[in-house]
Order: sequence, then C-alpha cells, then structure tokens
Amino acid sequence: MIEYVSTKGGGSPVNFETAVLNGLAPDGGLYVPTSLPKIDLAHLQLWKELNYTDLAFEIMSLFIDEAVISSQDLRTLINDSFTAFYHSEIIPFYHLASRKNIIIQELFHGPTLSFKDVAMGFVVNLFNYFLKRKGDKMSIMVATSGDTGPAAAFATIGKEALDTWTLYPEGFITEEQERQMTTITASNVHAVRITNCPNGSDDLDELITALFAKKNFKGKLNLSSVNSINWGRIMMQTVHYFYGYLHSVDAVGESLNFAVPSGAFGNLCAGSIAREMGLPVGKFILANNQNNCLQRIFADGIYRKDKVINCVSSAIDISLPINFWRYLYFAIGQKPQKIKEWMSEAEKNNRFTFDEATHQQFSKGFLTASISDELTLNTIREIYSKENYLLDPHAAVAVAATDQVKEELSNELKVLCLATAHPAKFPAIIKKSLGGLNIPLEASHPSLEEAKVYCQKVYECDYLNMHQSVPNTMLAYLIQSKN
Repeated sequence: MIEYVSTKGGGSPVNFETAVLNGLAPDGGLYVPTSLPKIDLAHLQLWKELNYTDLAFEIMSLFIDEAVISSQDLRTLINDSFTAFYHSEIIPFYHLASRKNIIIQELFHGPTLSFKDVAMGFVVNLFNYFLKRKGDKMSIMVATSGDTGPAAAFATIGKEALDTWTLYPEGFITEEQERQMTTITASNVHAVRITNCPNGSDDLDELITALFAKKNFKGKLNLSSVNSINWGRIMMQTVHYFYGYLHSVDAVGESLNFAVPSGAFGNLCAGSIAREMGLPVGKFILANNQNNCLQRIFADGIYRKDKVINCVSSAIDISLPINFWRYLYFAIGQKPQKIKEWMSEAEKNNRFTFDEATHQQFSKGFLTASISDELTLNTIREIYSKENYLLDPHAAVAVAATDQVKEELSNELKVLCLATAHPAKFPAIIKKSLGGLNIPLEASHPSLEEAKVYCQKVYECDYLNMHQSVPNTMLAYLIQSKN
C-alpha cells in the first residue's frame, strides 16, 4: 500500500485519499509519500511517444493504489481534467531562434491560461470524486498571487461537493486575473478581494494557516486547500517535467536543464521530485524576480521573510516558499525531526540560517538568478523584435535567468524554459515592454476579452479585519446554504 506522511513526522501514515482531502497534515507539515518510485531509462524509452494524458496516467499510477482509485476511474479523471484546454497537444513547445539550445515549454493553454490548470483540474476532480463517493461536501480555501485562484475557481464550476473560496490581494494581480475569478456566476465559487495587504498573497497564506489551526471552524466548514501545499498538485506537476524531457532530448539518457520562474517553489518542488525519481536533469535554474526568496536560500542558505515587492512577474511575488520544506525533506534523506525543528525556528523568528553542510547538500544541482523588472521587460521586447514570439513576464524571467547563468552550463545541453502564463493576462506589461512596436494578436485572448463585459461577484474586506471578516462570511454562507 502506498502511504503518505507529514514532513514534520506527526501522526500516522495515511492513504492517498486522506492526504489529498486533508491538504495539510494535522501537525502543520506537508504530506509526502513514504518513498518515491524510481524510473529507469528503459521506462523513459517506453514513455517517449506517449501523449500527455497517457503519460500522466502512467506516472499517477505509481502514486495511487488501485484500491483507492481504479485504473479505469483514474484514466477518466485524467482525461476529463484536460478537455477544456485550447491546444490539441495540451503542452506544445517553441524553439527560440535567437538563443542556442533554448526551448520554451508552453504550459499556459488551459482554461485560465496558466500552468496551474495543468494540475488544478485533476486535483479538483479528485476532491469531487472522493467526496461524492463518501456522500460529503467540503470547502476549499485558496490564496492566490494571480494564477492559482482562477484555476481553482474554474475547475470548481459545477462540482456539487465543493465550495471554493479564492482570496486575492488587491493591487498585486492584474485586472484580467481578477476577472477570471469575479465573473464566475457559479453559486459554489466565491471570490474574496483583500485590500491593503502589505505582503500580497503571503498575508493570505498566513490567514489560511490560522483558520486551519482553528479546529472548530475547520470542522464546521470541512475545510481543505488546493494551493500547492496539497500533494496532489505537486504530484501531477511532475508529469510536465517528464513530458518536457521526452520531447526535448535527442536521445533518452542525456541530461536536460530546466529554467523555472519560481516563487512558492511548488513547480520546482515537482521538478526536483521528478529528478529524485530518475529524470536525467542537468541543472535547475531558479529564476527569481526581485523578491529573490529562493536565491537567498539556495545561494546563501538563508530562509527569511521579507517585505514583498510588487513586480511585473507578479505570480512569483513570494517571500516564504512553503514547498521548499517538502523538497528539503527528500534532499536531506527524509529526516522529519530536522524539518520540524527548522520550520519552527523559521516561523518563530521569520528567519533561519542553515548550517554549511546542509546548505551544500540541498543546493546541489541548482543555479540561481534574480531578474529585475527592467531586464524582464527588455527580454520580452528583444525576443519579440528578433523572432516575433511573445513571452509573458514569467517566461521572460526564466529566459533572462538562463542568460545570466549560461557560463555555468554545458554548451551542449539544452535548456527547457517553462512558460507558466499566457501573455494576454498581462496586457499593460506587454504594452510597456514593446513600447513603439505594434501590439501582437498574442497579447489578447477571447476568454479574457469576454470577461471584460461581465458583471463581477466579489466579497471585499480590509487586511486589518480579514481574520474576523473572512471566517464570519464563510460561516454565514454555510448557514444560508443549509436553509
């Protein structure tokens, strides 16, 4: 039986269903499997010609017992999770002409135009599947820096077993991202705008953590989360690393570098797990914006809470990368007592400095770069002017980071840059970056244009009152919905 445990070591092992529905372990740790499956080159060779959903089925089957989800149901859940994607291949690729050996993996062809769709639809389908089987309902809370909220909101439409509450910080996301949540009319989807947040979505993560700790409230709402604290999200995100590898290398067995725009470390945590499973990765390029929380950790060994800077690559405006601890659990050889001790000190002091040996251990195989807004905008303009290809601000951070660390890379190895959002979600930034150039068709999308003329449905409260306002609103809705 495949079992899941907390990175902090508390509680008993649970099955996959319990890990997904709980979201966060009871002791505040993150769920992880007791061991990771190993993939050899023979397996990779067999998978090389698989389409995305078939590959996802093969990999998900390694983490989910047949007794928990039958193979037939698992295949249906996966296939249903990708029916709303705009591209027939789900994830296509673009080879940059102006950069040797750099390939763009376009992860943004889902219904809300972000890489979050690649895993979110599947995880929400899992929730609905488990809850309907149990005859139960659940409330999901999601804090978003721009892309997670829309993906969760869309995936929840029509799911009778779920109510989803998406919390977002006013001023830290684009109007396009906001309207993807507020124009949904489904009665089980609730957008919550929080004003005057000093640290963006980090403040909302702290609110959700506090509400999860209130056992009475959590029990009344039957509360969970589909943020990247949920193992289901990380597990499914490993697939696009295998898929990207198999579609980019000339021969199975050669190494491939990955450049990933990074904030909360959920995407890169999935990549690191794929490497631990056996994927031949050369280097991971941690592409930070000016918030550089991960550069501090991997370059200097310092985990520290700082004031969040509002950057043009807003989805990675993060100060505390929660999934770093999940990665660290495996990187140091699964030592939950150490993770518990370090997390406790970091939460208490808003800072933790790792000893040199541990720092050296977990930073192997990573390169880091912090990219300014100016360089991000310049990279968008340069790539578009040279080859008529439009990057979103986050993909531009990945490309610029690759440029900065190229002297530390092998000239022979390809770099797969992950494009995590559609440029149409950032029209003002695209316009600013292109200056006098004509704004291309790729800077818009029909779904976003339609949302501009829809009414908005949204709750609003101030940051100073959110710890009282948000739970009161959720409880009031619960009572009303039962009458």
